[in-house]
Amino acid sequence: MTVKELVDSNLFSVLNIADDTREITKVFCCDLLSVAMSKAPAGGCWVTVMGNINTLAVASLTDCACVILAEGTLLDDSVIEKAKQQDITLLKTEMPIFEAGLEVNRMMENVIS
Repeated sequence: MTVKELVDSNLFSVLNIADDTREITKVFCCDLLSVAMSKAPAGGCWVTVMGNINTLAVASLTDCACVILAEGTLLDDSVIEKAKQQDITLLKTEMPIFEAGLEVNRMMENVIS
């Protein structure tokens, strides 16, 4: 599934779109940045509540396809601007982390089957 297909589902609000042709390889749910830094898969859709500048650094380092900020996490405008500069796709939702990840996984399974 691509980032565009995820965005077109309208389940998540868009904060920034970078490369919407990126393939999402896996869903990854984690709120501990050090764990995400070592375990987030390249091409992953990272679902988290960690809404700060360090999240962007980890997303860039791990080459995530996109980041979904769950549970209504808010970002400063400066963080969104930095995501634009670093070409990081940021989405948001009011859903809990698990539910957001589950929805992405369901969509990926439907695309594959």
